[in-house]
Amino acid sequence: MELTFQRVITYLIPYLLGGIRITLSVAFLALLIGAVGGMFLAFLRVYGGSFLKVFMIAFGAVFRAIPQTILLLLLYFVIAGSVNISAYWAGTLSLALISCVYQQEIFRSAIESIDYGQMMAARALGMSQVKAIFCIIMPQALRRALPSWTNEAAGVIKASSLVYIIGVPEIMRLAQYEIARSREPFAVYFAVALIYFICTYAICFALRKVEKRLAIPDFS
Repeated sequence: MELTFQRVITYLIPYLLGGIRITLSVAFLALLIGAVGGMFLAFLRVYGGSFLKVFMIAFGAVFRAIPQTILLLLLYFVIAGSVNISAYWAGTLSLALISCVYQQEIFRSAIESIDYGQMMAARALGMSQVKAIFCIIMPQALRRALPSWTNEAAGVIKASSLVYIIGVPEIMRLAQYEIARSREPFAVYFAVALIYFICTYAICFALRKVEKRLAIPDFS
């Protein structure tokens, strides 16, 4: 066991960290694109009228009912089959679309938690609806969404491991190479789990600090 642990620390983790840049970049871009798209869809759902509301509910329900691995493969073949892009970008965009559906719900609940009287007051002062959304509603919604968004960030970091099935050379793909070479799956997967734990814990810890700093006083 000592030799296995020594191998994990001295060889496996440094080897697997060769894919950490790709893993984190996939997660970061998927979160960023998903956040922009999710917020846009959330505002459409809340302020876009009954037709858009029903459409967004159905859209989210369909995507949340299908396993992420199946969605990733379906979206990958659709995107890669339609546009000549690399597996990296196809995988990133696929994860971004999946995350967008979940982030839509996060931002939607945050927006709806804000008293509608604030929108009415802004309109009474002469603001357009768009200006009121950007100046009054959005700043509060972002702060209220942060706790749930932290959980989504952790989920996307872990879900980024799925892109190895389409050939993206991130941590899990390197792990598969090492298992095929060394035939030591336990040690390799233990090292992978340790890396993901450290990354996820660090991101969540940092976002919790931001959450406390930006917390709305007297809001519960």
